[in-house]
Amino acid sequence: MVETKRYQYIISIFVIGLLLGTPLYANQPDPPGQIVSGKAVNEAYLFAHMIHGDYGRLYYSVSKDGLHWTLLNNGKRVFDEYRGHADICQGHDNCYYLVGNNNDKAPDIYFFVSDDLITWDHYSKVTPELNKTPGYANAMQRIGAPKLFFDIDSKQYLLSWHTPHTGVDPNLPEPYWVSQRTLYMTSKDLKTFEGPPQRLFDNWDMATIDVIIRKSQGHYYAIIKDERYPTLDWTTGKTIRISKADKLLGPYPKPGSSISPNFREAPTLIPSPDGKIWYLYYEQYPGVSYGLSVADNLNGPWYQISGYTFFSDWDKYILPPQVRHGCMISITYKQYNAVIEAFPNR
Repeated sequence: MVETKRYQYIISIFVIGLLLGTPLYANQPDPPGQIVSGKAVNEAYLFAHMIHGDYGRLYYSVSKDGLHWTLLNNGKRVFDEYRGHADICQGHDNCYYLVGNNNDKAPDIYFFVSDDLITWDHYSKVTPELNKTPGYANAMQRIGAPKLFFDIDSKQYLLSWHTPHTGVDPNLPEPYWVSQRTLYMTSKDLKTFEGPPQRLFDNWDMATIDVIIRKSQGHYYAIIKDERYPTLDWTTGKTIRISKADKLLGPYPKPGSSISPNFREAPTLIPSPDGKIWYLYYEQYPGVSYGLSVADNLNGPWYQISGYTFFSDWDKYILPPQVRHGCMISITYKQYNAVIEAFPNR
């Protein structure tokens, strides 16, 4: 009875708002980190991603505020040769490097290079010897979602991906995904790699995928997807979590509490325009939508922003429909304008 009256009250308030022509939503504050006056520290952003219905191919969206995104090139691919879960970093020579692989069963990881984020050229490839991974000798020959991070201080690249245990049938989704572990290799130039692959979280007995590494205030942060299935015994399953370490290769302690709800993946992180706030995006599945959590430092606390509902009075961030896994990076106004000119919507 109480719930019925509460429901009737909410509906009546909504109807009154419609009659008055003024939606009676709560007055939500805008997300922090936007520029009120002065020049932006982070002028614009590029989102390199795939879309629903064209998995593993490369598309671009751009934003000036890190919240409102526009799909470019009339919704067409921007680089037909690319396959993978797009991940971009600026490297040792200030060029941009894009990592990908043809599919999970393909043995090679490919790298492309660009000085303008518009034209990409083949740069190199590596074929990890997965069966030589210490403590993971029975790894299956599968490479999932390669990611790339360049550590300015140590001047080396960290290439990471996820690989399952041998003997797990990929047609049995939960056993297959629970068997995933994050592996890595390092390189100074993306041409030669220190091998064999290693487990990044060798002190964790838990499934991890979609791991990205970022550095802030002298510490390294592994932003992960906890790939266990959520249960009352494992409530953090299928959520985004963070672990903090003093060194690039750890050791990383077990990650903290969930930042996202369950059934979220593919995290990507950008600093706000004023450089004081972090925007952490993550994809919701099996539906196609994105969530956004914000914090003023990577240690948290984090809270969620309302968006992606396609109700203008409610949304505080907006992404194009159908966008899926990818990587967001900060770019300059000059780069923003050049990318729009190269991939216009006409």
